[in-house]
Amino acid sequence: MEGYTNKRIAKIVGVNEMTVGIYVNTYKKSGIEGLVPQKSPGRPRLLTDEQEQRLYETIKEKTPNEVGFEGIMNWTAKIACFWVLREFKVQFSINGMLDLFHRLNLSYTRPTYVLAKADPKKQKQFIEDFQALKKTTE
Repeated sequence: MEGYTNKRIAKIVGVNEMTVGIYVNTYKKSGIEGLVPQKSPGRPRLLTDEQEQRLYETIKEKTPNEVGFEGIMNWTAKIACFWVLREFKVQFSINGMLDLFHRLNLSYTRPTYVLAKADPKKQKQFIEDFQALKKTTE
């Protein structure tokens, strides 16, 4: 607005000349408020809030085996993609499902197995025997 050409302003600021033109026109039309960056709304969600809640509750409350994936006991993004496709007819990529898990505050952890009926005395004896065995091979 002080007499500089768009070309000169673009060189000073380090942006494209067309960008300067867009900013000038926006300023003329809307004032300084028009130049305030707006948050992009992004792509619309693929599932409704109710569908996301149903997915969350299913993953939280049930195993894949209980919802029709025979022999599979742990949820993965891939299994969740199959479940969503079957239940809601919506196709997700694995990365898209991982993003949805993050938004639903679900995190992936590897399953750990604990021998519930293991004898603590035998376990202690095994550790001692193993430590002694390690010393003899060194």
